[in-house]
Amino acid sequence: MRKAHYIVIVVLSVILAVSLVYGGLHLYADRNIVPEGVTVGGRSVGGMKLDEAADRVRSDLQALEAIPLVLADQETDSPDVRMTLGEAGVTYNADDFLKALEGLKQGNLLQRARARATFPDSWHIEAVRSPEVLKEKLNAEWEKARYGEAVNAVRRIEADDTVKYIPEVSVYRIEWAELNAELDESLPADFSVLEQPDSNSIELTIPLAIKEPEATVESLKKEGIERRIARFSTSLRGSSAGRVYNVASAAKAVDGMILEPGGIFDYGKVIAAAESKYGFREAPVIVNGQLRPGIGGGICQVSSTVYNAALRTGLDIVERRNHSLPVSYLPKGLDATYATGSINFRFRNNTGKHLLLRADVRDGVLTVKFFGTFPSNVSYRLESRTIEVLNPPVSYVNSGLPGSGQQLIQAGKPGYIVDTYRIKLIDGKTVEKARVSRDTYKAQKQIIAVGSGYRKPTPNTERQQPSGNQLIEDGVSGTEAD
Repeated sequence: MRKAHYIVIVVLSVILAVSLVYGGLHLYADRNIVPEGVTVGGRSVGGMKLDEAADRVRSDLQALEAIPLVLADQETDSPDVRMTLGEAGVTYNADDFLKALEGLKQGNLLQRARARATFPDSWHIEAVRSPEVLKEKLNAEWEKARYGEAVNAVRRIEADDTVKYIPEVSVYRIEWAELNAELDESLPADFSVLEQPDSNSIELTIPLAIKEPEATVESLKKEGIERRIARFSTSLRGSSAGRVYNVASAAKAVDGMILEPGGIFDYGKVIAAAESKYGFREAPVIVNGQLRPGIGGGICQVSSTVYNAALRTGLDIVERRNHSLPVSYLPKGLDATYATGSINFRFRNNTGKHLLLRADVRDGVLTVKFFGTFPSNVSYRLESRTIEVLNPPVSYVNSGLPGSGQQLIQAGKPGYIVDTYRIKLIDGKTVEKARVSRDTYKAQKQIIAVGSGYRKPTPNTERQQPSGNQLIEDGVSGTEAD
């Protein structure tokens, strides 16, 4: 009997102990308050109801995002830039703490009790910033409106051919790496800043850097276009309106060209550009050694004038050929013809610096000028010598003249073989003389009408024109001319 009574007492004691423990766990685990001594972002939330603590933390996070951000500009008189941290792309969160609060309410009894027992006393908040948000607000258009746009320096050739420079305009631009670093460092790391509502704005100076344009006076001067180093002119006297137009068009395509050191001047590209932009008009061209109407007549006066300037600057002539007939605007041996797809004129800039070409037509004169770097004590002189005169061929044509009569239909013109030399002078003394070309100008045939009884000389001196495609000089191909 006693034994049974003892067993009952033990069972009841165990049940009571378990009930007490279970009840105690319930009382501990199901408390609707944050454990005492807990802080979030330095602010105490211990003892607060769970939902109240969560709402309080969320409200404080929003208060941080609402802190004013003032970006001052000390380099200009522009007004400060004002926005909130949230508008600048800053967000705050206390996700770990809020998730831990949910853990106090979820799971079984033991899980809730364990969560409360191990609940940390101190929680941090996290600041997350998206740099692209602020950069989009202070974008390139905003910078242009606030600080202006950079303007390149300009090289200008004055009326007296002196080289002048209009300085560049530099502008301020935001140093984003520095601004991002300063802003990240200044972001509040906890809620303590909210305790001082009258001084909780963040004020930073916008870090600015001077941005220079692509072309500055310094960069332009480094190109070496220091002064006029060559000038050569040819006359357009007696030229038709169409020919003057063509010369002016080609000259405009040359004007302003800049050759880099080692760069090649290509007259074929000049003509292509002039034809595309300005077009050419009808004027006499040379077709297989004879003048005929055509398109673009006169364009070789530009190449010839440029050629003379190039010779007088000691430049390397890469490709050049004389006209088949002498030209009126230059001595023999000093011209440079052009024929689309067949004959080109090219030279290389060997000055070691940039070379600026200017060309214009004014008052019936075509003038070409070179600007660059060239020794002031060096000059070049050109000398052309006719080494042979070629007699014109004679062509006889039958006519209705009586007997052995004859009549001159076309007077012939002699041809020439010419050597041209370039003479280099230093301080006025000759130091070098070199032949730059040997040119042949065709003789133009003499045509004589004769009667049926005329006995032609033997052997026949008539020379036939070569067969094949027409070679059009001093014009452009595709029509009956140029």
